[in-house]
Amino acid sequence: MWAKPVTLSGQQVTLAPLSQNHADDLAEASADGNLSRLWYTMIPAPAGVPDEIDRRLALQEAGSMVPFAILDSAGRAVGMTTYMNIDHVNQRLEIGSTWYRKSVQRSGLNTECKLLMLRHAFEDLDAISVEFRTHVINHQSRRAIERLGARLDGILRAHMQMANGTIRDTAVYSIIAPEWPTVKAHLAHQMAR
Repeated sequence: MWAKPVTLSGQQVTLAPLSQNHADDLAEASADGNLSRLWYTMIPAPAGVPDEIDRRLALQEAGSMVPFAILDSAGRAVGMTTYMNIDHVNQRLEIGSTWYRKSVQRSGLNTECKLLMLRHAFEDLDAISVEFRTHVINHQSRRAIERLGARLDGILRAHMQMANGTIRDTAVYSIIAPEWPTVKAHLAHQMAR
């Protein structure tokens, strides 16, 4: 396996291998802002958090995902993120299935979380490309991805069916290895502000 579970630590956030030990905190995080009611995302309802953890861990066993609990400075799980759609042979992966409790959104945690994940992907794993995907109408997510320095590769039209039966157009972004030094400097600058 090329990408494996790892703990990534920063100044205000730690990414820990996801486990059922995080379920209670994550159920509380999902309830903060009723995140599961956002129809254009796939955030579990509080009662569905244990099943979502099991789903992500099964994908890890299959080799296609490395899931993390996002821990704040107090060690409380405030969200989830993953390396997903892992292509071990071509050293490509996607950072996705990311969500944060409402009360920590726009707090700087996401910037540091992405810096840690991108640094590990490019500097430790020697990834050639890191991808991000989101619903085309999820403007908050798209702005956050663009603030990282990722470039829009295109829109996958009628890409997938959502739980409510609607069809999702998916915006696909990426950062490639030669762009990493500039993106890293940009993220470090954002963290310093």
